Amino acid sequence: MSYEAVEAAARAIAERTGRESHDVGLVLGSGLSAFAESLADSVSIDSAEIGFPQPRVAGHAGRIVSATIGGVRLLASAGRVHTYEGWDLADVVFGVRALVLAGCNVVILTNAAGGMGPGLVPGDLVALRDHINMVARNPLVGPNDSRFGPRFPDMSAIYPAGLREIVAKSAADVGIEYKEGVYAWQLGPSYETPAEIQMLASVGADVVGMSTVPEAIALAHMGVPVVGISLVTNLAAGISTTPLSHEEVTEIAGAARTKFTALLTNLIPRLGRT
Repeated sequence: MSYEAVEAAARAIAERTGRESHDVGLVLGSGLSAFAESLADSVSIDSAEIGFPQPRVAGHAGRIVSATIGGVRLLASAGRVHTYEGWDLADVVFGVRALVLAGCNVVILTNAAGGMGPGLVPGDLVALRDHINMVARNPLVGPNDSRFGPRFPDMSAIYPAGLREIVAKSAADVGIEYKEGVYAWQLGPSYETPAEIQMLASVGADVVGMSTVPEAIALAHMGVPVVGISLVTNLAAGISTTPLSHEEVTEIAGAARTKFTALLTNLIPRLGRT
């Protein structure tokens, strides 16, 4: 997708929402899209109508929602597209690039993930301090458009410590135990084998999933800091005693909705004031 296509989507968002700019962006992962529908004074857009690639996975809506929380203008993408669906990585990161061109100066990336880190259990919310790209694919491969960012962007602080401190304060405010971890990106759509999970744990991964990393790379390319939050929806293969399924992912996401909503509702105004 070209810069012009992303720019056109950002203009369409401003026109349809009546908000010239936004402050905080949010991408909602598997089973988490209901948060956007709960927002007061929200304006919802069918993302297909403004050029966004459309999700093909259950639990991912195809909506862009604009709302205000505590005076902060939020722009949420309810659902995302994944590499395993057959999308080019330029399409996978189209949504977050549009959030940035719509004015967002910080973006929250959420996802459903398998947990392998010590003490993690289904229902935990984990703030990401870093990630591991196990797929060895990158959305920046190919000609670089300097309007997005530099040819060789730095990746040493994609998830800044200062923003993680804000997440920790919000978690404390709403009574959620704060946990941090490293996210490993696997291509999918098959879940990992027990041997793969052992390997991932040995290199320092705490949670594993099939999204987020391409978006985080694209945001770093644009100079925009990321808050990453994984919802542990299942224990990873070899740890869990039951077969893994997408139904389990969406079920746990639904059960954690109250906790997830409380954290985001407290966190978003804080981020908008940074």
